[in-house]
Amino acid sequence: MKANVGGIDKILRIVVGLAIIGWGIYAKNWWGAVGAIPLFTGLMGWCPFYPLLGVSTKK
Repeated sequence: MKANVGGIDKILRIVVGLAIIGWGIYAKNWWGAVGAIPLFTGLMGWCPFYPLLGVSTKK
């Protein structure tokens, strides 16, 4: 797995992931678990869909 998420993309993924998880906890529903996806990809620096699309935000 070669890193393909960088810079602002990484920060946005982490912030959005935490926000979705926080909203899920606040709303007391399981949809907050969806926030784990952007959080995980932001922390790992790798998105599984970017290679399929031929995209990389890492310089």
